[in-house]
Amino acid sequence: MSEPSNSKTSKFHPALSVTNVKTLIPIMLDLESGQHHSWAALFKVQARVHDVLEHIIPPTEEKAIAAYEKAKADDLPLWKRLDAVVFVADLFQDNKNSRAMYLNKEFTNTSLADFSTTTAYCNRLKSLADQLANVGALVNEHGMVLKMLQGLTEQFQFCHCDSKQEDPT
Repeated sequence: MSEPSNSKTSKFHPALSVTNVKTLIPIMLDLESGQHHSWAALFKVQARVHDVLEHIIPPTEEKAIAAYEKAKADDLPLWKRLDAVVFVADLFQDNKNSRAMYLNKEFTNTSLADFSTTTAYCNRLKSLADQLANVGALVNEHGMVLKMLQGLTEQFQFCHCDSKQEDPT
């Protein structure tokens, strides 16, 4: 049997053996989950294990860049196949901004009136703040407190500034 005309494209690479990434990264990403950080950490581990991390996060040090460019030039067909294998990372990163906008809108529009208890309200705000942090849109402590107060219902208002107080004398 003769070898293929371009033997470089038939090299075995660990990333090419993965057929179902769910077996390696059991965390499912969706709009309601706040697990981006955990998913990203597991994804990076698997990318390192399968020797494709440089396809996602190119090196920045001079020596590493030279090695990266040499590896790419030595086997461009394989390099292109591996780029296609990790294409999902780019898709997810592209969706981070739209995810942040969606979560910010949810955070902004959350009100105690939509919940049966203040605990449920506060837990929802905390969950949204955590999800925002996972996509790089941090809510600082001051912003969290202001949002919690802004979303309170009328029964929690401290004073009614528009009502006239009677003179106690």
